[in-house]
Amino acid sequence: MSGHTVLYDPDGRIEAQLPLDRTTHQSLVKAVLAWHGDPGLQAADYQQIALQLTGAARSVATDVRRAADCLPECRAARVLAEYVLNDADQRLAVPLAGTADCTQDRARIVRALYERLDRLTELVPAATS
Repeated sequence: MSGHTVLYDPDGRIEAQLPLDRTTHQSLVKAVLAWHGDPGLQAADYQQIALQLTGAARSVATDVRRAADCLPECRAARVLAEYVLNDADQRLAVPLAGTADCTQDRARIVRALYERLDRLTELVPAATS
């Protein structure tokens, strides 16, 4: 018998209240994007870093979706957010390759999502008041 409790949260309300570990994500993105050429890591190391970045991207994407949903459908910022989210979804669907290039692509996705989230965060309070 397990001592774990499974929570049913189809609307993501619990997750919405959990803050992103932005400092850690951004530090990892910065370090990965600073690589010039192949830093010589093992394929498993690249995959582990890429998995971390994939998890970060999915978390940030959830916040971007939430913020974009607060804007009218015809608003340019929402349309651009949907474009960035669709692009991120397509790129995250590509299987991990265990390479520096793959890992750097995941870092670029996280960076783009945070940039979009910042722009939306500036707009959302004005749109919801």
